[in-house]
Amino acid sequence: MSEAHTALITRFYEAFKRLDAEAMAACYTEDVVFSDPAFGELRGRDAGDMWRMLTTRAKDFSLTFDNVRADERSGGAHWVATYLFSQTGNVVVNDIQARFVFRDGKICEHHDHFDLWRWSRQALGFKGLLLGWTPLVRNAVRAQALKGLKAFQASR
Repeated sequence: MSEAHTALITRFYEAFKRLDAEAMAACYTEDVVFSDPAFGELRGRDAGDMWRMLTTRAKDFSLTFDNVRADERSGGAHWVATYLFSQTGNVVVNDIQARFVFRDGKICEHHDHFDLWRWSRQALGFKGLLLGWTPLVRNAVRAQALKGLKAFQASR
């Protein structure tokens, strides 16, 4: 099963490289739990919609991934996304460690870990450098991300 799960993770990131959110979402169970420092925890359709929103809005996007590994129950990968942050026009290089849990040949949990302060310094510039480590900015980033997701969902 580890080969099948390794192939599943690879399929997910190959779809991401092509900005194919439907193929990415197809790798998830219907009740998937996703989490990362920017969006917090998303469940089910919200997780797929997050990828739909991000791939639709992606500018100057590239992705690399490596260290894909999996066993019968869980797996992981390292990936780096480079893109233009639309709110500021700044280039972001986000270095991420992903952890997965599998059920019935799909991803039922996906947890991305990255340094939000590093991200905020790149995305927000000086403001992120000075305040990106504070709960105030972390909460504002999460609120803005979720607001964007809800607006995207409402427009569909």
